[in-house]
Amino acid sequence: MTDTIRLTAAQAMFRWLSVQMTEEGDRFIEGVWAIFGHGNVAGIGEALKGIGDKLPTWRGQNEQTMAHAAIAYAKTKRRRKAMAVTSSIGPGATNMVTAAALAHVNRLPVLFIPGDVFANRRPDPVLQQIEDFDDGTMTVTDCFRPVSRYFDRISRPEQIMTALPRALQVMTDPANCGPVTLAFCQDVQAEAYDYPKAFFTPKTWRIRRPEPDPREVDDVVAALKASTKPIIVAGGGVLYSGADADLLTFAKTHNIPIVETQAGKGAIDWQERLNFGSPGVTGTDCGNKIAAEADLILGVGTRFQDFTTGSWTAFGNPDRKLVSVNLTGYDAAKHGAVPLVADAKVALARLTQGLQGHRFADPDYAARDAWFEAADAATAAPSVSQPNFLPSDAQVIGSVQRVAEKNTVAMCAAGTMPGALQILWRAASGGYHMEYGYSCMGYEVAGAFGIKLAAPEKDVICFVGDGSYMMANSELATAVMMRVPFTIVLTDNRGYGCINRLQQECGGAEFNNMYKDCNIEVQPEIDFVTHATSMGAHALKVPDLAGLEAEIVSARSRSIPTVIVIDTEAETGPGIGGGWWDVAVPAVGETETLRKARAYYEDNLARQRLN
Repeated sequence: MTDTIRLTAAQAMFRWLSVQMTEEGDRFIEGVWAIFGHGNVAGIGEALKGIGDKLPTWRGQNEQTMAHAAIAYAKTKRRRKAMAVTSSIGPGATNMVTAAALAHVNRLPVLFIPGDVFANRRPDPVLQQIEDFDDGTMTVTDCFRPVSRYFDRISRPEQIMTALPRALQVMTDPANCGPVTLAFCQDVQAEAYDYPKAFFTPKTWRIRRPEPDPREVDDVVAALKASTKPIIVAGGGVLYSGADADLLTFAKTHNIPIVETQAGKGAIDWQERLNFGSPGVTGTDCGNKIAAEADLILGVGTRFQDFTTGSWTAFGNPDRKLVSVNLTGYDAAKHGAVPLVADAKVALARLTQGLQGHRFADPDYAARDAWFEAADAATAAPSVSQPNFLPSDAQVIGSVQRVAEKNTVAMCAAGTMPGALQILWRAASGGYHMEYGYSCMGYEVAGAFGIKLAAPEKDVICFVGDGSYMMANSELATAVMMRVPFTIVLTDNRGYGCINRLQQECGGAEFNNMYKDCNIEVQPEIDFVTHATSMGAHALKVPDLAGLEAEIVSARSRSIPTVIVIDTEAETGPGIGGGWWDVAVPAVGETETLRKARAYYEDNLARQRLN
């Protein structure tokens, strides 16, 4: 007779999660973020209270942003650990859908456990239930289906015995990794069942390293040997594979220059001579130069997103060949690439074996040197004091860079700063965290919190604009309460400066982005210092770049977050670097500005090469 233990379904779920281990002996699910409502407080709430420190619970301020903290944690841990997030039904659940989409795009593991309707349907329609007139099985949590790598609805207590292992299998699969949603019917959470004790035996989850098909290795080796000017495009897969050092060794062995995507930046220290910065829309001049000339592009762990490829205009050599090393066949075969489906670390070793010491000619180091000289000028503080001077975003980056340390991590997600940071920030190895797959405004504050939870030894600096701060900032209070320190550099340009510039570049007039161009009666005077202070943070406004630098240094001594506000101008952006981005310009319009923008757009469309 099977030995059993009687538990509620919720108790069983969290007992099981508490004994799922990494190869290093840690819990894979570090803990659970929770905001309770009627859909999860009785069943899940009781279970989490009962399990205590074996699976810690933290309370967030907003379902979306506490999930952002969980996602940033998983990204910082390079997908080796993750967190769970639970909410009630209704708005609590739908608040998490954006976060699920963010995790899906970025291939990051997080376990969503929204409450759901009553499986027995007795109280239908329960509070906050959305009724589908044509489908009695549909609930609001079905919104998670397109943004989950695995979705299940727990409508019987015994179903967790199959759903939970499937969930962890997805979250630990390097090729299929992403968010999982287990919608948990609220009556089922509280139902009892006699679970086999063996179900709660601790299990170690290993992250596999798939070997490549030898024939694909031969194809890529042949393509490399036939090329004369290859480049490497390093994506986030390099970091998740732990292949940072392997990639640098490979590049040095064969003398191949590297450019990094937003997700891959920080894999290779900026001081390495073969690191030419970034390609594409937010590319360095030297990175875009070698990208345009390359006759073979070797992508390693990249999705070849449009910012990386300059909407497929960055790789301009008519004879160029695209090669993609990726764990997923879907990504490896994009745009007619020669695929090499494998773990990055393993693939690089196999390619080195096949290349047998083959080396290429030196890249254009003069272009690299010239780029850094130009970047120094763009990020320099003014040599003399100027009345009413407002610094550019590039100058703010320069100030932070001047006081950055080896353990500094620069992070951001949306607005001007992601592009400016990719172009200008000089990242030490592991010193960069950018959510640019979904580029979600409001990720920044919660994301910085999640990074610091994952890496307490890091000096986390969050770059956020006034627009993104206004969208979501409440986890700042959570960080204060938990005594998790990080530094926020809040640049206030009084609106959405990045999208305002894009609007003008596309031939449009300034409209509805900067406060001065909005349909309002009074121009706002938002006191960010008072706002952040009211949540318990140390907050102040600095008058200039020198003040910014001094306060960043001071912030390192505090046990709470520091918010440093600085006014900036909105017109310049990075000021240097960059490439074309395919943002459709209206084909019909009344202004000459729009007609010129459309002509420029059509010229660049002619440059696109999609395979």
